[in-house]
Amino acid sequence: MPLLFSWHLLKIICKGGVSVLNLSEKKEIVQLLNTRLFETEIAILVDYKGLDVASMTQLRSQLRVEGVKFKVVKNTLLKMASKNTDSVLMEKYFSGPNAIVTCADDPVSPARILVKFAGDNDKLKIKAGAMNGRTLSIDEIKALAKLPTREILLSQLLSTMNGVSTAMVRVLAEVPRSFLNVLNAIEDQKKAA
Repeated sequence: MPLLFSWHLLKIICKGGVSVLNLSEKKEIVQLLNTRLFETEIAILVDYKGLDVASMTQLRSQLRVEGVKFKVVKNTLLKMASKNTDSVLMEKYFSGPNAIVTCADDPVSPARILVKFAGDNDKLKIKAGAMNGRTLSIDEIKALAKLPTREILLSQLLSTMNGVSTAMVRVLAEVPRSFLNVLNAIEDQKKAA
């Protein structure tokens, strides 16, 4: 049976304000996070230090609407979970308070939301990203955020494909029409003569 990833399974037991996880819970978190990172199209690492609860809730809500996951993870667990995934490329950024933002199907949505949110709220810092076996710099993430959404790109592609077929039908229909016009002209000449 395949392991299904759920962020809700990542529970932390707090005692006296300090997170305490036993070894089996840590292994489960690492395994679940590794599965998520392996299946993701893009992973973006952010520093959330200084964000208040309301801002964090607003950011998570915006990401959730687009099907994007946001998870605060301990760096040691993130290092273990990122093995054999593209996210291992960001390992040098695994210091300080980090959250990992992932999306399995659309790399533009998380970049767009995070860049806009970081522009509106200077407390959120984008550190790096990983996609298609390479590390993304902050500038590359900003460039990615400027791309149209997947739906818009697909509609543009469909429109272009439709335009080509319509033009081809016109060209193909023009050949018999031109031939018919020539025949009509010859008939008119013969009638006139």
